[in-house]
Amino acid sequence: MEITVAHLKRGQRGIIKEFSNNFIPIKLLELGCLPGNEVELVQVAPLNDPIYINVNGSHIAIRREIALKIALELIDESPVV
Repeated sequence: MEITVAHLKRGQRGIIKEFSNNFIPIKLLELGCLPGNEVELVQVAPLNDPIYINVNGSHIAIRREIALKIALELIDESPVV
């Protein structure tokens, strides 16, 4: 199973590997959501959408649908509880 931003638990971090189907809004690219950059899950909204992430110091809220398309390589296996 491929790990995506949507699969992260609060506090987990990962490195962006790729975007499935090469679909990502231009605004996210402009905010630093690029392959090789680090992503940390900050918070998830009550109904699991949107997801609040930190990408290289930029705090961004994204839809779960988009988060499922951002593949990651985990770098921190111990999430904050």
